[in-house]
Amino acid sequence: MPRIFSAILLVVALALPTFAKEKDKDKNAKPSAPINTTRGDKWAEKTLHTLSVEEKVGQLFMVWCRASFVNVESPEYLEWLEAMQKYHVGSFAMSVHVDGPFLLRTEPYEAAELLNRLQHESKLPLLFAADFERGVSTRLMGTTNFPHAMAFGADGNIEDAETFGRITAQEARAVGVHWNFFPDADVNSNPANPIINTRSFGEDPKQVGDLVTAYIKGAREAGMLTTVKHFPGHGDTATDSHLGVASVNGDRAHLESIELPPFRQAIAAGVDSVMVAHVTVPALDPDPNHVATISTAVVSDLLEKQLGFKGLIITDALDMAGLTHLFANDIGRAAVEAFKAGNDLLIIPADLGASYASMVKAVRSGEISQQRLDHSVLKILKIKGSLGLNKTRTVDLSTISKAVGKPENIKFGQQVADSAITLVRDNGKVMPLKSKGTTQAGLPYMTREETHNQVLAVLFSDDVRTDSGRAFGREFRARIPDANVIYVDPRIAAGMSDQVLMAVDEAQTVVAAVYVIPTAGKIGNSVAMADATGTLLQQVLDHAAGKTAVVAMGNPYLASDFPKIENYMCTFSNATVSEVSAIKALFGEIAIRGHLPVTIPNIAQRGAGLERPAQVAKAKGGYRHARNQASK
Repeated sequence: MPRIFSAILLVVALALPTFAKEKDKDKNAKPSAPINTTRGDKWAEKTLHTLSVEEKVGQLFMVWCRASFVNVESPEYLEWLEAMQKYHVGSFAMSVHVDGPFLLRTEPYEAAELLNRLQHESKLPLLFAADFERGVSTRLMGTTNFPHAMAFGADGNIEDAETFGRITAQEARAVGVHWNFFPDADVNSNPANPIINTRSFGEDPKQVGDLVTAYIKGAREAGMLTTVKHFPGHGDTATDSHLGVASVNGDRAHLESIELPPFRQAIAAGVDSVMVAHVTVPALDPDPNHVATISTAVVSDLLEKQLGFKGLIITDALDMAGLTHLFANDIGRAAVEAFKAGNDLLIIPADLGASYASMVKAVRSGEISQQRLDHSVLKILKIKGSLGLNKTRTVDLSTISKAVGKPENIKFGQQVADSAITLVRDNGKVMPLKSKGTTQAGLPYMTREETHNQVLAVLFSDDVRTDSGRAFGREFRARIPDANVIYVDPRIAAGMSDQVLMAVDEAQTVVAAVYVIPTAGKIGNSVAMADATGTLLQQVLDHAAGKTAVVAMGNPYLASDFPKIENYMCTFSNATVSEVSAIKALFGEIAIRGHLPVTIPNIAQRGAGLERPAQVAKAKGGYRHARNQASK
């Protein structure tokens, strides 16, 4: 009887779901361990031989996963289950829900719990990727806030880029995301580029390559997969490929000297994957209907053979108009053509069912060989094995409070934003601003000195309902409690022009903070001011250019459209840390030492930047001018 009883226990134990074993392993899991490129290879090879054609094809696809709390019977959750069970999808791109102009960021615990749950539901371990271009804070709250990539170019410190990669990796892995679609290796050589802009480190190929390499080093050391994008270069384009076909029109010599060097450096640094863009490149493939994603000349010939890249080749999102317009009558063929061109992973298909069916049909008919299919699937499985997902696929939720949002990391993100502040023009009449009307002891409810709206801040954004300018306004009023702060967007700019211009005329000092950043899929030029707000800013400058400081909270090229600007400061980002840095710089609380990583036409060359020492010391209980402290 004891033997029979023992046998029964053994059968029950073996029948338990795999994830039950993994839950035990999670207690000792170390998700931030450096990536081991050979770990799990045997598992990958063994697993490949157990998969059917349908399961192999499913491993090639990645679909969206919008992180938030969802019930197991909700339509959204059931759709994810169908993706895994019917289409055998092996990867998800984690993002969050969007409501018009609002990005509905979620909490780290909610995201991690959902990703763990999906891992439990999947036959094979899942790969989770994300666009954490500004760190995990791009999607999740409570994480380290970083400015855009171009701010790191203005900062100019290679070690800071490495730390950026390491912190992002630690926080991403803690919530169950293994892979970042970053760094951006595009060289932003076109000031009119509507989609890259501040997402790029700058316009100098060497600096971009060095920062890309540093980021990869830091990220890989902390166990996160990295991606360079958008191959063969999206920096010299004038179209958003989310909306239409962008073209890279330089000749081969231009590509070799400008676009390709950062990708070469990234490959040499061991980047895990390269994302191919939906752009036409006539110098490489003259067929106007061949965007890079479906071009053998670009993917197989250039990237694999000439540049020697052996890692994972992935498409940009297949639902982007730059590609879908070519396959309007047979949307599933987009996946087939992209795969035949040499891509391994097919991201965000416009129609998963049609794309999956087209791929299975292509394999069954021999259009795609079994050998070619196995080649890419094995790459994907080896990537999963390199992360140890074959042994531990979920994360321990109890580690999140220790790994995410560390005070020293948050401080570092702020320091980078501070270091990036670049002063381009200064007439010597406006900056530094002086804190006015603050209480002597810094205690609440005490009488404040009235300053009668002597200082005005006008905050220009796409939509006054968003967060743009909120931190700026709070920090501004913390120093000048009765400052006049006005929020303006294109819908209300014309109607508010009289009010704004009257306030401008009455004020002694004016600050115009302009929030313009590249926005995917935005109709119109996403890096230029709308007509209504642009007209109002010009009117402000016509009335008071000499007493106005313009702060570019994002696109540094803004000043080219407003030559009357006499005081011009760039943050290269609209992130909260950049808003705080802008205020500190305006009030002389930090040294200004950033330098332009790009050329602003008719304004300043790359490398320009007026350096200023800190002139105000932050004292306990409030801000005091350093010279006043010295006189006491």
